[in-house]
Amino acid sequence: MELVLNTFGTSLNRDNEGFVVTHKDGRQRIPVAGIKSIQISRGAQITSDAVMLAIEHEIEVLFMDKSGMPIGRIWSPRYGSVSTIRKGQLNFTFSNDALQWIKEIIRRKIENQQALLLMMRTDNVAINRKREKNIARLEDYRTKITSLNGEIVSDVAAQLRGWEGVASKIYFETLNDLIPEEYRFEMRTQHPAMDVVNAFLNYGYGVLYGKIEGALIKAGIDPYIGILHRDDYNRPVLVYDVIELYRIWVDYVVYSLVVQQVVTDEYYSVREDGSYWLESLGRRVLIQSLNDYLDEIITVKGVNRSRLTQIQLYAQDLAQLFKKYE
Repeated sequence: MELVLNTFGTSLNRDNEGFVVTHKDGRQRIPVAGIKSIQISRGAQITSDAVMLAIEHEIEVLFMDKSGMPIGRIWSPRYGSVSTIRKGQLNFTFSNDALQWIKEIIRRKIENQQALLLMMRTDNVAINRKREKNIARLEDYRTKITSLNGEIVSDVAAQLRGWEGVASKIYFETLNDLIPEEYRFEMRTQHPAMDVVNAFLNYGYGVLYGKIEGALIKAGIDPYIGILHRDDYNRPVLVYDVIELYRIWVDYVVYSLVVQQVVTDEYYSVREDGSYWLESLGRRVLIQSLNDYLDEIITVKGVNRSRLTQIQLYAQDLAQLFKKYE
């Protein structure tokens, strides 16, 4: 369970061995058992007593910006065997295995995109033809990435970024054709979003960033040591690498919301510069929809676990891989 405080004026305090949420409609006591994380947005408050209770029970506390990205985190010092894993992690980044790892990440990302496009339905013959053509184009980029040779990541990083970028552009152009017309967008926009679908995608990715960063930290991995994303100073760049495996989950949830046509103007606001931002109702619906999806049980490599647990298992496997390079 995740405790999300994203309404202005809401506060979280401690009540013996539980939490108390105070908001405009009253107070609610929540037992500590079952809470995995606490997410706090601007305008909400948490007391030091509540923070210490969270630390005692190894519950991560995340502070989120208005786009859903974590900008701060408090966690237990008992997470992971950090020193041994970090030594191996540094050595791994300069190995040929790191190149093969990131190539596989990008190939799987494109494969996931192809699968979602295949799943989407439309009665428009022309759009279906375009979809099939673009799925084939995506396959061409998967093949290019597979055949790309180099010793370490930096040898081919520019080509990888370029091909990944072109493939993503093809994917979002195709995705745009397959959603209801009233939600279609001109292009993928991030900071800020210039339409409601991109606002949902940005916020969903932000939430997912937080979950992946938390899984890496708990596994003892340093999220600031990246593989492909290595040039950004003071950013959790490894999260930007790993998230490529899981972005499709956010895409699917957002696609489902717009296809159901449940999004109304109460979900978002438009600023003077034309940018779109999710309001409290939109954030609440998206977070609940995404959490429900992440809680569903799926099978990966013969293991039946929730999608969120699969992320944590992947982080643990990655930590074990890094330890081999110590």
